[in-house]
Amino acid sequence: MPQPEIEEKEEPLDPAMERIRRKMVLLQLVSGGILFVCFMAVLAAVVYKVSQRPSTPASVASSGGFSVPAGQPLTATAELPAGFQIHSASLSGSQILFHGQLNGTQKLFVFDLTAGRIVADVTVAIPQ
Repeated sequence: MPQPEIEEKEEPLDPAMERIRRKMVLLQLVSGGILFVCFMAVLAAVVYKVSQRPSTPASVASSGGFSVPAGQPLTATAELPAGFQIHSASLSGSQILFHGQLNGTQKLFVFDLTAGRIVADVTVAIPQ
């Protein structure tokens, strides 16, 4: 049985095809170099971010415009008028709305945690 030649000899390309082949190799090398530089930039950014991370947790956490001490709750006292009966309360950001009744009149009080005081006193009146 005749054995085929393992290494076939390539015949030389004509000059136009050789120029195109050289351009393609150059384009491939330039593209690979750009890709390598971009990869190294991303890797450097990741290393920079990891090295800049604080080693200890922050002592004060900030949320919605007011600071909450780390490891302990925020303490505040909303001083509502004597005799005020609370029907409901709701929280929005750093403000608490108390809805209730004072001497038979519907009232709303807004307590701001940032300021630490009542910031609005609203009387609900229905015209007749």
